[in-house]
Amino acid sequence: MNAPVRHQLKARRVQFEFDETPLHWLKDDPFSTHVINGIHLLLPEGELWFCRVYNQALPYVTDDQLRADVEGFIRQEAVHSRQHSKAQLYLTRHGLDYDEFLNKVNWLFKDFLGDDTPFGSKWLKPVVPEKFWLVLRVGVIAAIEHFTGVLGQWAMDNESWEANGDPAMVDLFKWHLAEEVEHRTVAYDLFEHLCKTQLGFYVSRQALMAIVFPLFIYFITEGARSLAGQDPDPEIRKIRRTMIPRLLWELQRVGEKTENVPTFSFLVKATARWVSPRFHPIHEGDTQQALDYLARSPAARAAAMV
Repeated sequence: MNAPVRHQLKARRVQFEFDETPLHWLKDDPFSTHVINGIHLLLPEGELWFCRVYNQALPYVTDDQLRADVEGFIRQEAVHSRQHSKAQLYLTRHGLDYDEFLNKVNWLFKDFLGDDTPFGSKWLKPVVPEKFWLVLRVGVIAAIEHFTGVLGQWAMDNESWEANGDPAMVDLFKWHLAEEVEHRTVAYDLFEHLCKTQLGFYVSRQALMAIVFPLFIYFITEGARSLAGQDPDPEIRKIRRTMIPRLLWELQRVGEKTENVPTFSFLVKATARWVSPRFHPIHEGDTQQALDYLARSPAARAAAMV
């Protein structure tokens, strides 16, 4: 991958309309559609949580360039959250109920990882040092952003969405994922900046990935089950009762067949790269390729003209 282009991160005030977007916005591929649509439910609260944590971390950032990157990251993530929240209206218009899944997402970010409830317990707050809890959550974001970065590059390389997908929904995801490639180093660099030693940084990021990867898999598959379980097609509704290992096998099969979703093996290989002491997200994407997409994205172009 190419070295990133050093530039100031900026928020693009994009807007999307999904009034004409069908439920299965990936043609003839309801499985991939429901897997990806689960992102609309996971990200709004998650990315607002990113912003809250990073605003708390800013006073501890002593490097001017990193501070500017973190501030740009916050602005971009806030826009991501708003646009995926608006996309939830598309799910509502198609008669899907997602309150149960949203309750699980809210528990994760507001309770389990909340400011006042370390690991979901208000009783731990007096014994868990405030900065330790802050830095640990910065590390959680770094692990999550590893996946958003590699998935962003996957989306930049993807050709099936444009061929088979609704243009507005495709642009939403590719705009978002292009910005994930654009800012892919920020979370990792911030976590490293706040850790006291390189050994502590390495051990911590491995321990946190051991927690984040299973949670990531659970929420992706649970979101898909929640939405697919309400599909008009009774065959698709059977996914609601499918266990996670079977869903991961299906993710692998459909990904290989259609290229509309990344395969499970793709996610495993990306996680394995994180283990290396020489790992850095700079090598996980092509910034110029992402900027090239943002230069031709209909929504990003429209935003630039306002």
